Amino acid sequence: MSKEQYSGVMRAWEATLRKTHAAKKRANSIFGSTSVAPHTDDEEDEDPTSSSTCEVYHAERFLPNGDIYTGQWYENFPHGHGKYLWTDGCMYVGEWCQGKTMGSGRFSWPSGAVYDGEFKNNYMDGKGTYTGPSGDTYRGHWIMNLKHGHGLRNYSNGDEYEGDWRRGLQEGNGRYKWSNGDHYIGEWKNGVICGKGTFLWAGTGNCYDGHWEDGLPKGNGTLLWPDGGFYMGNWSNDPEERSGSYYPSGSSPMDVNNLDWDPQQVFDELSKSEICTGEKVPVLPSQKKLAVWRSSKGGEGNKPRRMSVDGRVSVGVERTVDRFKMFEADGDLGGHVAREAGMHIDADLLGSEMEQSSGNLRSLGGGQQLRIPKKGKKQGETIYKGHKNYELMLNLQLGIRHSVGRAPPPDNLDLKASAFDVKDKIWTRFPPEGSKYTPPHQSCDFRWKDYCPQVFRTLRKLFKVDPADYMLSICGNNALRELSSPGKSGSFFYLTHDDRYMIKTMKKAEAKVLLRMLSAYYNHVRAFENTLVIKFYGLHCVKLTGPAQKKVRFIIMGNLFCSEYTIHRRFDLKGSSLGRTTDKPESEIDGNTILKDLDLNFIFRLHKPFFQQFCRQIDRDCEFLEQERIMDYSLLVGLYFRETSVAGYLIPTGARTPTGDPDDEGTPHFSRADVDQLLNDPSRWASIKLGVNMPARVERTVRSTGCELQLVGEPTGEFYEVVMFFGIIDILQDYDISKKLEHAYKSIQYDPTSISAVDPRQYSRRFRDFIFKIFIEDA
Repeated sequence: MSKEQYSGVMRAWEATLRKTHAAKKRANSIFGSTSVAPHTDDEEDEDPTSSSTCEVYHAERFLPNGDIYTGQWYENFPHGHGKYLWTDGCMYVGEWCQGKTMGSGRFSWPSGAVYDGEFKNNYMDGKGTYTGPSGDTYRGHWIMNLKHGHGLRNYSNGDEYEGDWRRGLQEGNGRYKWSNGDHYIGEWKNGVICGKGTFLWAGTGNCYDGHWEDGLPKGNGTLLWPDGGFYMGNWSNDPEERSGSYYPSGSSPMDVNNLDWDPQQVFDELSKSEICTGEKVPVLPSQKKLAVWRSSKGGEGNKPRRMSVDGRVSVGVERTVDRFKMFEADGDLGGHVAREAGMHIDADLLGSEMEQSSGNLRSLGGGQQLRIPKKGKKQGETIYKGHKNYELMLNLQLGIRHSVGRAPPPDNLDLKASAFDVKDKIWTRFPPEGSKYTPPHQSCDFRWKDYCPQVFRTLRKLFKVDPADYMLSICGNNALRELSSPGKSGSFFYLTHDDRYMIKTMKKAEAKVLLRMLSAYYNHVRAFENTLVIKFYGLHCVKLTGPAQKKVRFIIMGNLFCSEYTIHRRFDLKGSSLGRTTDKPESEIDGNTILKDLDLNFIFRLHKPFFQQFCRQIDRDCEFLEQERIMDYSLLVGLYFRETSVAGYLIPTGARTPTGDPDDEGTPHFSRADVDQLLNDPSRWASIKLGVNMPARVERTVRSTGCELQLVGEPTGEFYEVVMFFGIIDILQDYDISKKLEHAYKSIQYDPTSISAVDPRQYSRRFRDFIFKIFIEDA
C-alpha cells in the first residue's frame, strides 16, 4: 500500500469516527438504536416478536463502543453481506452468517496487511491470500487461521516456498528457493527440512541428494560436483559418525581423508541458508469481537436497553460477545462487573439475573440442566510405612532404579529379532545387605526380573521419555499411590506422585500375551506416532525369596489423564450394552467415576483435520489388534468442560453466563483470544496431538423413552466447548478358551451382539461402527 493510499484510508477512518461520535451524542442513550431500516408509523404498535422483525434487511449500526456496521442485518446480528469497521482500524467486508464471518470476504488491518479469501466461523478457513505490510504473501489453503494444505509463500526477503503446509508450518513435500538462487526440493517436518530431499547450490552447482534431519544432512547421502565427481556415505553433524568414500571424476574411489576437501564444509555452508519465518498475522480475525446490540421498539417513554445474546436484558454494562469466556475465572462476578462498569451493583439484582440466566440454560436443551460432577478426591491411597504393600513398592522402586540406570539409551531404533525373544530376561538378586551390583536397602530379600529390557528401553526413547525424569517419577522420594479398589480383572493399580505413569499388576497370561505381540506392538507404534494404543514403558517381575516364593508381575503404562486440566467426565467405551452402565447412584458419581456405554450422553465433534486423522488411526489400531487376536479393549475418554457457571452448571455454546468454578482453582480457563493465539502459534501445538489436549465440541444426546439399551442417543443441538483426552486401553485380553466359553454361555441368555466377549474380528467391526457413530466431523 502506498503512502497516498494509506493516508486516504486514515482520513476516511477519522471522518468515520467523527460521524460515530456525533451519532452517539444524538442518541437518547448509549444503548439506543440509530438504524436506518425502513420505518413506518405502524411499526410503533408492531409486536416485536412478530415474523416481520425476523427478516433480513439493510441497516447501518453505530455501535456503543464506536464500531460501525453497514449491510444486511438479521435480528441482532450481521447476516448476509456487510462491512464491519472496528475502532482500532481493522475492517471486514464480505459475507456473514448470524454474526460470524462465513463465506468469501476481505479482512484488512491498519498496518496495511490484507487477507482476501474464504472464512468459516470467524476463522480464515479455505482458499485465501494474505499480504503482509512488508510484502510477505501467502496464497493457498487455510484451516482455523493456519496455513494447512498446499500453498505458495513469497517472503519479503526474496525467499519462496511452494508445497505442503500443516498447522502453519511446512510439512510434507515442498520446494524452498532462497534469494541467492539456492533451492531445496524434498520432505519437510514441523517447518524444517527433514526426510529425503535434494539441495542445489546455485553458485557452485554442487548438489546433495540424501536424507536430512533438523535441516542438516543425516544418514545416507551423496554430494555431487559439476565435474562428475561425488562423495557417498553416511552424513552427520557429529564428525565421529561420518563415513564415506570420494569418487573423483572418471577414476576409482579414493579415501576422503587424503583430500583437502572436508564434509564439514557442507554443514558450514548450510548454516548460512536459514529458513525464513516470515511475518505473523498481527491480530486474528476470530479475535475481533462484535459489539452486538438489539434495538427496542417501544415508545419514547420506554428507554431502550441492550440485550445479550441469550435474550437477557443487561444491567447496563457494555460487553462484547466472546464465545469462550465472558467473566474472569476467579468467580468474582460482582467485583468484575462493578470494575468494568464503574458502578455498584445491588446483590439482589445480581441474584435475579443469575436465576433468570439459569432458567434460560435449562430451556436450551429441552431437559435437565447438566452439572459437572462433584470434585473427587485425589485418586489413590499413599503407600506409607506399615502399609501391606509398602515392601512391594520399595522392591519395585529399587528394581526400576537398577534397570534404568544400568544401561544407556539405545543409539538407534532398529532392533534385532533376538531382542524380542521371550527368553530375553535378566534376573537380579537384591539382598538387604547389598551386593556387587545392588545397593543395601531396608526391604526384604527379593529377586528382580526385566523382560526384554532392550525393547522397553527403545520404546521409552521412541516415546520421548527422558530416563532421568522416568526414574524420578517412579523412584523419587515421593511414594506411589494405590487405587482404592482392584479392577475387574483383579489387578491392582498404582499411580506415581505426578500422575504421569500408572503401574498395574498383571497375571501370567497377560504377560505372555504382551511378550507374544511385543514385536508387532513395537513396529506398530514406531510406524504410527499418533497411535491411540496405550503406551507401555516396562515389564517387570518381583519374586520374593523364602517359603512363599510369591511372584508379582508389573506393567508400567502412560496415564492418559495426566494433564493440567481437571477431568470432569470419564467414559470407558466398548460398543457393547450388556452390563455397560455404572452401578453408582447419581449422588455418588464424581470426577473420578468411570462411566460406560449406556451412561454416554454426548456425541464428540472434532474439527475436520483432527477427525480425518482420528478415523485413519482408529482403523489402523483396530486392524493391528484384530491381527493379534485381541478383544475386549475399550476407548477411554476424558472431558474437561471449558465453561461452567458459579453454581457448577455446564454452559452450552451460545449461552452467556458467569463462569468460574470455585472448587476448581488453578485450572486454566481459555478465552477465545487464548485459543486463537494457541492456534496461530505452531510452537504451542506441541502440547496438542491426537487424543491429548484436543480442543473440540460435544453435543448432548438424549435416549428415547423405552430404549434403555440404545447405545447412541438422539442429538439435541446443545453444544459444549471441551478439551478432550482419549486412547485405547486394555489391549492384553486374548480370545482364549475362557473367553470362547464365556461367549457361548452368555449367548444362551443374551443377545450375542450385546456382550463383550466376541471374536476379535467381530469385536473390531462392532467397536469401529460404534466409535464412528459417536465421533463425527464438526461442520
